[in-house]
Amino acid sequence: MFRRVYLDNSATTPIDRRVVDAMLPFLIEKYGNASSIHFFGQEAKTAVDVARHKVADLIKARPAEIVFLSGGTEANNLAIRGLCESAENHGKHIITSQIEHSAVKEVCNALEKRGWEITRLPVYEDGVVRVEDVKAAIRPDTVLITVMAANNEIGTIQPVKEIGALVKEERAKGHRHIYFHTDAVQAVGRADVGVEDWGCDMLSMSAHKLYAPKGIGALYVRRGVRLMSQNIGGHQEREKRGGTESVPMIVAFGMAAELAKKELKERNAHLEKMRDRFESGVFEKISDVVLNGKRENRLPHLSNISFRFIEGEGLLINLDLQGIAVSTGSACSSGSLEPSPVIRALGRNDELARGAIRFSFGKDNTGEDVDYVLEVLPKAVESLRKLSPLYQQALKASPQEKDVVGSF
Repeated sequence: MFRRVYLDNSATTPIDRRVVDAMLPFLIEKYGNASSIHFFGQEAKTAVDVARHKVADLIKARPAEIVFLSGGTEANNLAIRGLCESAENHGKHIITSQIEHSAVKEVCNALEKRGWEITRLPVYEDGVVRVEDVKAAIRPDTVLITVMAANNEIGTIQPVKEIGALVKEERAKGHRHIYFHTDAVQAVGRADVGVEDWGCDMLSMSAHKLYAPKGIGALYVRRGVRLMSQNIGGHQEREKRGGTESVPMIVAFGMAAELAKKELKERNAHLEKMRDRFESGVFEKISDVVLNGKRENRLPHLSNISFRFIEGEGLLINLDLQGIAVSTGSACSSGSLEPSPVIRALGRNDELARGAIRFSFGKDNTGEDVDYVLEVLPKAVESLRKLSPLYQQALKASPQEKDVVGSF
């Protein structure tokens, strides 16, 4: 029997046993509706309030600024659509980046079809948005800047603090109806997040990236920011998100947030150690590989590498057959035959984009896991390259020809 190694923690994380223990009573004994005024309801409401404090504490926000909903996608929808529908009398221009998650990108595309103008900023080879590009894109009718905190495919951390300061500067000049949203689904629990320090007006989170269940997330909404509710039908969550609260899931999110804050430094040190050990082994054992994004200022758990002369899907399947789980990009885009738009935005050609694999480590991965992957991966790459006519051509090419074949 082969070893099972899960290296797809950017897609989702296993649920921490402590999180399960915290939520179980609210699945069985403490089953009240948090909107009910009797004992059972107030017991549930208290649990929701406690969890709200814990989630707020993780990102250094006020509890009243946390809106619970179903996950990161709904959080992004509420932030972008809700803000734009509320502020459309002041302008219909949005600034975003070329490497946003589909939950942001597709919302912007939908608004564009309704008459909104979208400016999509480049990120260059390092995968980072330039603040000067953001500044140059701002117009009198700009109402929203939405730039993710850290990319889900390559892990690069964006200059959110500088963008927040830029928005504050614009408001001081009299541009009062401009807001900043950041999709921080990958960053929360893996980076030191502070909404006041970042200067963001809205911030999206998802619990299943924090060793909690799928189906629960939150949106930070700064006091005074008006959003048009996207889920109408009740007065829950201060009228920003109608629907009966999922108390067990909210409790789970709260416990996961508490653990993430308490263990952040320890987890990140471990993740960096696993990632760096893995990357050193890859670059030592395998030729013709390219790291996507920059080595510095990135999330501690993620490594995205392009393997030349092979298709990423083929390598993913080969590794899966040997017990290793990885991905070729965002799980939400799984099944797409197109090269990753994130990797293409770095200036990579289609070959490198199609040969990109995301390895994302978790707090429970071990050195033995890394060693097993480093044992299997070079053999898998070699076996696939033997089937590649391009690889055979490259082996026979002169140094000058190899430079052409290897160009980005």
